[in-house]
Amino acid sequence: MNPFRILAVAVLLSAGLSAQASEGGSGDPNYTLQNPPAYAMIGDLLIARPLLAVATVIGAGVFVVSLPFTALAGGIGDAGKALVVDPAKATFVRCLGCIGEGFEQRE
Repeated sequence: MNPFRILAVAVLLSAGLSAQASEGGSGDPNYTLQNPPAYAMIGDLLIARPLLAVATVIGAGVFVVSLPFTALAGGIGDAGKALVVDPAKATFVRCLGCIGEGFEQRE
């Protein structure tokens, strides 16, 4: 293959990749990327994350206290998800400043 063809293919591939990157997509239709502004990241770091960490600890305590009653009703999984898992995901899994988990999986 001559050098001109190699250069042409490289330019076309890089142009295609840069067009995809400018659309904000990863190429995978299951995920959407978020690009939060700096003030959202700062507010999330200083205000939201500490409050969500406290909510996770309080939710875990409430879950343990309510466990006998929830077990009788058969809703241990739902109570655990609502009181512990959801606040923990919002605290530790979500990207800084993002709304949601940082990626949203489409169904």
